[in-house]
Amino acid sequence: MACSDGEAEHQWIQNVKSGGAVPCLPPENCPNGWATPPGDTFMVRGPEYFATKAKIPGGEYLLKPLGVDWIKGPVKICEVLKNRNHRVRKAIDEEVSHGNKPFVWAFNLQLPSKENYSAIFYFVSLEPAPEGSLMDQFLKGDDALRKSRLKLIANIVKGPWIVRKAVGEQAICILGRALSCKYVEGSNFIEVDVDIGSSIVANAIVHLAFGYVATLTIDLAFVIESQAESELPERLLGAVRFSELSPGSAGVYEVPSEEQQEIAPILPSRLWRSFSQLLQNPGNSMQPSPSSENTNGNFHKEDAGNSDN
Repeated sequence: MACSDGEAEHQWIQNVKSGGAVPCLPPENCPNGWATPPGDTFMVRGPEYFATKAKIPGGEYLLKPLGVDWIKGPVKICEVLKNRNHRVRKAIDEEVSHGNKPFVWAFNLQLPSKENYSAIFYFVSLEPAPEGSLMDQFLKGDDALRKSRLKLIANIVKGPWIVRKAVGEQAICILGRALSCKYVEGSNFIEVDVDIGSSIVANAIVHLAFGYVATLTIDLAFVIESQAESELPERLLGAVRFSELSPGSAGVYEVPSEEQQEIAPILPSRLWRSFSQLLQNPGNSMQPSPSSENTNGNFHKEDAGNSDN
């Protein structure tokens, strides 16, 4: 298969890989699709980094590629793996029901756009993280540790000069320091929701790049940063290449019912009363009563308050 990493893969992994809105293709040719780039594409901290600042090619990944979702929704997409109807969560639950114990890592890049696009990258481990490893520390640690450790490496493989100039040939970012991140945990997964729009600089760069998304090929890698000599060399968790994505190819995310209720909240009872008064006194509809003025005033104040959150 096009996305095989050379090993005999579990069928459920192949099913998840092929189940998204954009196809999994060979890394050398993946238009409007995704692939797994070679680990050596990325440079990471080598065994003598703190003495020499020398970096080495990334090598093999710690996690297996599982899938990509290129989706949009009526609201900002978050906590996807808590949605039991989502395709990846269903696959996890099915494996667990068979007595297996996969552990899925999901990185959800929430793009700043009115269509609420998200690019979500899934990776899986079929074995527990080694005791005391950086992966183990990350999973057991608090949000402060996670914010200081999770690193994104971005390579522009192909794209117009203006995007290369804005991003650079390779951009490195500690996600939790630069952007607002939410860590969503379950017994068989961890999901990191990354709000790109929470940074003015990142927001501007992504808006620029999104205008050229159909011409871009980008490699993204995730790594837990080594901050002590004993933690060297760094190891890549996983990486993904996406190429020439079409916004029109994004799938539509089905928001769980409880979130749907948040999209269309029940109007305040005082506002309904003001509507009722207008219906009962249509001749006075252009002369609202003091109570309806107060209702409208309070309603707008509530809107203004919500917009600040």
